[in-house]
Amino acid sequence: MSVHHDVKRVTTHVLAEMKLKGEKISMLTGYDYSMARILDNSGIDVILVGDSASNVMAGHETTLPITLNQMIYHASSVVRGAQRALVVVDLPFGTYQGNSLEALNSAIRIMKETGAGAIKIEGGAEIKESVERILSAGIPVMGHLGLTPQSIHKFGTYVVRAKEEAEAQKLIEDAHLLEEIGCFAIVLEKIPAKLAAQVAQEVRIPIIGIGAGSGVDGQVLVLHDMLGITQEFSPRFLRRYHNLYDEIKGAVQSYIHDVKSKDFPNAKEQY
Repeated sequence: MSVHHDVKRVTTHVLAEMKLKGEKISMLTGYDYSMARILDNSGIDVILVGDSASNVMAGHETTLPITLNQMIYHASSVVRGAQRALVVVDLPFGTYQGNSLEALNSAIRIMKETGAGAIKIEGGAEIKESVERILSAGIPVMGHLGLTPQSIHKFGTYVVRAKEEAEAQKLIEDAHLLEEIGCFAIVLEKIPAKLAAQVAQEVRIPIIGIGAGSGVDGQVLVLHDMLGITQEFSPRFLRRYHNLYDEIKGAVQSYIHDVKSKDFPNAKEQY
């Protein structure tokens, strides 16, 4: 029996077991109760309450504008819908950079007010103190290296990261550092597959990839992208499993037609 099918609730320990047994970890983003219930009932291992809510839920161009209060709102909704999956919540931009005490307070608020199982934080050596402080409070931390969307203005572009030797070397060092200080897993975003596979082999903690090839321990995608709700975003790493945009649009147009033509409600649909 696989670890995945055996557990009643996924924990950080379960993810470590999955890596040990070579069982891939499935992770998707989620931002609300109804979707979280569907994801959870489907058997997803991890639901990430991503700051991508800033894009797909609020319509911002970047992940930067979303606030801690908004992340707490989304995370609380997801936790109420998830009985089995591990719920991980992004610390949003401005709630941990450069101030480890603020980072700790932000993480504590998320854990206390949402009931989530862990937080995720972007960066390596530069956020070491913040990660250590959060971990010292007994809060599980998932790291995030490679393309870190909160630093988009520093990068100036969403291109593949760590193609150059120096950046690749720093990423490897950062991954080891995050493991050493106690992170339970790391997301690697949009980096060469060979580099991601090397990191997954070198560290003992699970490595979850998004645009990081198949040599890692699990995969994550943004729910709205993989379901085809969003249309304008088509990176190479995205596999669309559905075209919900057209499906929903078609259903709404049918409803509009039925209302206008007085077909809805019919005799059986009224009291």
